[in-house]
Formats: sequence, C-alpha cells, structure tokens
Amino acid sequence: MNYLMEHRLTDYNDLSEKASAATDRFHALSSQIKTCEKRIAEIVVLRTHIQNYIKTRDTYTDYRKAGYSAKFRVNHESEILLHQAAKRAFDELGVKKLPTVMILNSEYSVLLSEKKAAYVEYRQAKNEMRELLAVKSNVQHLLRAKETDRERRRIEPHR
Repeated sequence: MNYLMEHRLTDYNDLSEKASAATDRFHALSSQIKTCEKRIAEIVVLRTHIQNYIKTRDTYTDYRKAGYSAKFRVNHESEILLHQAAKRAFDELGVKKLPTVMILNSEYSVLLSEKKAAYVEYRQAKNEMRELLAVKSNVQHLLRAKETDRERRRIEPHR
C-alpha cells in the first residue's frame, strides 16, 4: 500500500498500465542489447577473417601462380586453409567489398558503448518491472480476497 500511495497509483488500471509499460521497456532494452551483442560477435568474426585473409593473401597468390601445386600446398597448408576459410566466410556473409579493420573497430566501440548504456537502463527497467509486477500481483490477490469475502457473506446466513 505504501508503494501505491508513494507513486500515486490509486487506480488499478493505472497500476496495470504502468506495469505493462515497464515490461515493454524492459523487453525493448533486452532486444536492443541482444542486437548489439549479435553485431559485436559478427564484427569479431569478420575482423578475424579479414586479418587472416590479409596475412595469407600473398601466399595464396603464389599458390595460384604455382598452378595449385600439391608440393606448394603441403608446404603452406595452414596459410592456404586460413585464406580459403576467410573467402568462404566472406561469401557466406555476402561481403562484396571488405571493410577496413579500422572501420570495424570504430563500429565495435560504438556498439560496445551503446550496449553498456543500455545495460544500465536495462537493470533499472528490470528492477522497476519486477517491483510493479509484484505490487500488481499483491493488489490482485487482495482484490480476489475481498471478492471471496463478499461472496461468503452473501452465501452465509446472517446471525
């Protein structure tokens, strides 16, 4: 009851709307964080493949110039495999032009900042949502108890 009075929630519909809004805000922030995390993971993978591609490009060019020689492949197996894996990853991601590592690093920094800021709000929204849902549940319980008590009084004979 103190919470209801402190927050001026004297109407059940207002409480219900506020709980619903807090839940929606919590889910929106959760979705925003997950989107940032997904893109951050993509950037990490893409950055790794770009670095591997750049490091092994000369070796792969020499391999092609050697006519895809089996002897050359045996001597440079790990570099060739890294290069081919990077090319496959680019094809799977649909990357036509490779972004620079510097651009990826700046995007990574921006996303990480957004995620950290959203996470602070997320924790606050989570606490607010939990509190409102608990209060709403308690009010519902009290209202049901009142209705049950009224029904009992109607059914029981007066003494």
